[in-house]
Amino acid sequence: MADLKARLLPPRPPGAAGPSEVVVKKVDALKRPLFQGMEGASVKKRGHGVRSWIRIDPSGNTQILEVDKASLMRRCDLPARDLRLLDPLFVYPSTILGRERAIVVNLEQIRCIITADEVLLLNSLDNYVLQYVTELQRRLFLKNQSDMTSFKWRSPGGVPVDSSHPANGKDFDAGQLLSPSERKQTMNDGDMFSGSAIDDLPFEFRALEVALEAACTFLDTQAAELEEEVYPVLDELTTKISTLNLEHVRRLKSRLVALTRRVQKVRDEIEQLMDDDSDMAEMYLTEKKEQQADFAFFDQKPGAHFGYNNAGGSMSAPVSPVGSPVVSAHQSFMDRRLEKSYSQKSRHDSMTSSRTTEVEELEMLLEAYFVVIDGTLNKLTSLKEYIDDTEDFINIQLDNVRNQLIQFELLLTTATFVMAIYSVVAGVFGMNIPMYLFDEPSAFKWVLIISGFGGILIFIAFLWFFKQKRLMPL
Repeated sequence: MADLKARLLPPRPPGAAGPSEVVVKKVDALKRPLFQGMEGASVKKRGHGVRSWIRIDPSGNTQILEVDKASLMRRCDLPARDLRLLDPLFVYPSTILGRERAIVVNLEQIRCIITADEVLLLNSLDNYVLQYVTELQRRLFLKNQSDMTSFKWRSPGGVPVDSSHPANGKDFDAGQLLSPSERKQTMNDGDMFSGSAIDDLPFEFRALEVALEAACTFLDTQAAELEEEVYPVLDELTTKISTLNLEHVRRLKSRLVALTRRVQKVRDEIEQLMDDDSDMAEMYLTEKKEQQADFAFFDQKPGAHFGYNNAGGSMSAPVSPVGSPVVSAHQSFMDRRLEKSYSQKSRHDSMTSSRTTEVEELEMLLEAYFVVIDGTLNKLTSLKEYIDDTEDFINIQLDNVRNQLIQFELLLTTATFVMAIYSVVAGVFGMNIPMYLFDEPSAFKWVLIISGFGGILIFIAFLWFFKQKRLMPL
């Protein structure tokens, strides 16, 4: 039987699989993953992609960095939810967040992280991003040149430096002579190159100021372009109402609503910062860094927080009446650590409370750009009111035309009713009834005259009725 089946079936081509082999291959195919290339080590961890960042230091130098999200979180001490605001794959409204060691800025195209030592800007080919980098570099260069020039003309005590002093040569370094607090006091006293003390902003505020300026400029430019485009279209619509003009105005109004929402969000964010002193105090990164460095310097000094007697014991640590010397030393060490932690927390709270009452510098900076963005919002509000007024005018015109059409239809209906009188007369005289008027030669003429005169009287009566009811102006 097997030999007969083999002779009847056509020969199998070389390399072809038998029925059992086909079944095995189908089972193997079902066991394969649905999406090819998504298994094993080839799967890329979500959220850990490497992105390109532009790093700007306080000297104005730039550098391109390739940093993943986890490294950036450790570098800037930020949670993942804050970095999500900077992801270009998501669309988030404008936000300014003040954190312990960084400021997260998401203002239109400017998405960056500002710290006391650097600015990490999301790399992009957008023109406003390049302008932000250029403008920030220019201001940092001017700031550094102004600092070097002012240090050349002023000494730590405010007395002009003697040219014969050995430190006045080419290798003069003002940072070696002035501490950060003295340098700030020197700049605040005023010099021949700075106009006011407000120009001596810390690094993070300069970066934030450029970001605010870029966002406000971008939004104001878009508002001006939209304003230049809207007014001619509205003027054309008032003269000629057409479907094309109405569609054009509808698209412009949609753009206006979207732009107004973005401007309103930036304005609300700035206003929210201005109303909260604690949020503004968190944004003093340079001051916090300097104070932490000073506290760390004092903490490293022996006896800065604890007094020691000549025998090496702690004056503040409690003395256990019973216990070995090792246990007492360990207890004294733990007490010193607890007291040090408590003192650091107390200093941090005092730093925060002192900065909360001294936020006028940042508040003035935010207030300046609040006025700018509020002016842009007022411009957009006026433009929206003009569009609404134009729409009301168009609706009034359309209502007027509609009323005219109704009046014309009323007159046409009245005239049709009057003309129907001739039809009634013709129907009456068209009956096959013997009448003596058929024998009179002038009877037809008098019938037309009387019917026409009667129709005119009826039409005049209708017009008088319409005037009395104020259905049409006559």
